[in-house]
Amino acid sequence: MTNAQGSTINWDRAIARNRDALLRILAALFAMAGLVDGESGATLPRHLHNHILRILRAAESAVRRLIVIAARDVVVVVAVKPRNPATTPSTTTTTSTPAVLALPLLDPRKRFDFRPPSRRAKSFPRICVIGISEPRPIPEIRNPTPDDEIDATRLHRRLAGLKAALDDLDGHAKRLARWRAKRDLGLNRSKYFSPMRPGWPPGRRKRAFHEVDDVLRECHSLAHDAQREDTS
Repeated sequence: MTNAQGSTINWDRAIARNRDALLRILAALFAMAGLVDGESGATLPRHLHNHILRILRAAESAVRRLIVIAARDVVVVVAVKPRNPATTPSTTTTTSTPAVLALPLLDPRKRFDFRPPSRRAKSFPRICVIGISEPRPIPEIRNPTPDDEIDATRLHRRLAGLKAALDDLDGHAKRLARWRAKRDLGLNRSKYFSPMRPGWPPGRRKRAFHEVDDVLRECHSLAHDAQREDTS
């Protein structure tokens, strides 16, 4: 296929180049998060957690677009199973938490929340009974600081899920092809037609400050070219 500039796209080379770049970025994120040698801490300083999360959001968007590119020629057949109302649903439950959080195939959609910001009370009632009880002590209000330790469990699981996706792009491409086939048959619950949300991708920044921004920009453009090829 040729892109908008008329040049021929080597899809395999484009996927391999961007996948290698994302693996390098992910390795750096693993090191920053302390996920080396099979050990990891339960918490991270707030400033480091937020820094990793900013890069991770863009990396997840880039990988989703690599999956779109990899799935451009994948065709699957989905069997339509009749519903059996007499079948009793299974009640088996599990209490274990997976160590890997699977990468969602669909972009998170933008949320438009027009509610006014919540306000915190600046005064505190100090009710007491004279001669019987003392006034209640004023609670200490502590503002968050960059060095506060916060839970990093979900962040670690997202990093592991992103690594699993990069290690199995073909498998995730088949996941996306199954999603599209079910969408066309009206079998999935998604109300969206495309895995990519309209407009800019999640994690996109107007001014690049990290290598991941350039990777996301290229993957986003290539994914749109791949989708045009699918619909042509």
